[in-house]
Amino acid sequence: MNFPRCSGAMLPIFLCLFAAADASAEWTGSGELGLVFARGNTDTETLNTELKLKYTRERWTNASRLSYLRSESDGDLEADRFVFDNKTDYTLSDVSYVTGVGRFDRDKFSSFEFQTSLAIGYGRRLIDTERQALSVEIGPGVRYSEIRDTGETETDLIARGGADYRLQISETAELTNRSLIESGSSNTFLENETALTVAINDALALKTGFLVRHNTEVEPGREKTDYLSTINLVYSFPKD
Repeated sequence: MNFPRCSGAMLPIFLCLFAAADASAEWTGSGELGLVFARGNTDTETLNTELKLKYTRERWTNASRLSYLRSESDGDLEADRFVFDNKTDYTLSDVSYVTGVGRFDRDKFSSFEFQTSLAIGYGRRLIDTERQALSVEIGPGVRYSEIRDTGETETDLIARGGADYRLQISETAELTNRSLIESGSSNTFLENETALTVAINDALALKTGFLVRHNTEVEPGREKTDYLSTINLVYSFPKD
């Protein structure tokens, strides 16, 4: 399988953020992997993987996420999606913060060759306890997209909204829900991911997830909504 290349504009941002981190930063991270191989009447191969890295230094928090999905059935490619996003928060108080977000999304089966967005915003922690947490964000941004069928490009001013929820069900089970909306004049993109993670030990966990992605404007013959159900093994990197 050929691994996709990230946008040239995003890679320098990603590398600079990591170079700026020093030894005093607290690092956390995890890697996820899901594989499906079916042989017989149908030959199917599916790869679903995700890498998350996060560091915190005083008032600053930076979180990066990279995910890749690829699926083949009887030699035909059925899914090929690469997403990279980076989010930097600066804490203003116990309940509020400002944020800057960059996202690159390339899906070979969507109406867009790629979508890249940059946004800033204000965030607020509505709930922040050991058992559960809820934060919401809103702010302006810009999105640059290329339409697959025509090769035309679009640049939109967008309104971005986001929400993150976490519920500690038990000592070993955690429920999370992450929502994103980017609304512009040419298209509104919505994404929602719900996941249940059950710890096996201190380092390993089993995660089941359900992801919904929706574009309001698509080319004829393409679906507006994609659904993805996953079961992944998660490895959490030891803290520094």
